[in-house]
Amino acid sequence: MKKEYTCIVCPNGCLVTAERDTDHEEYTITGHGCARGVDYVRQELTDPRRTVSTTVGVKGGDMPLASVRVTSPIPLGKIPEAMRLIHAKTLTAPVHAGDIVIHSLLGLDCDVIAACSVSKRRI
Repeated sequence: MKKEYTCIVCPNGCLVTAERDTDHEEYTITGHGCARGVDYVRQELTDPRRTVSTTVGVKGGDMPLASVRVTSPIPLGKIPEAMRLIHAKTLTAPVHAGDIVIHSLLGLDCDVIAACSVSKRRI
């Protein structure tokens, strides 16, 4: 079986091919411009991960939403559950960029942090 990937690790965007050796159940990886391309494709084959960015509501803020993001990529299959947890969260102003919104998301070595600041609404 042959799979092709466009590497996203650097701006080169190499077209990397992974071909499965059916006898040994291993992949031969070709077309990469650097070792990072090999690592990227191996990760995609065995444990694909993605970064997540979204917004959460803010009470009493000068903006109704704050951008948040994960501190490291999470398994692709856990994204729906992660999004449910993140969207269930509501922050109270003030919010500062870098504040931890959810510690250890889904028990992973990953936090959800505020990606922007939201000031308290002035009356």
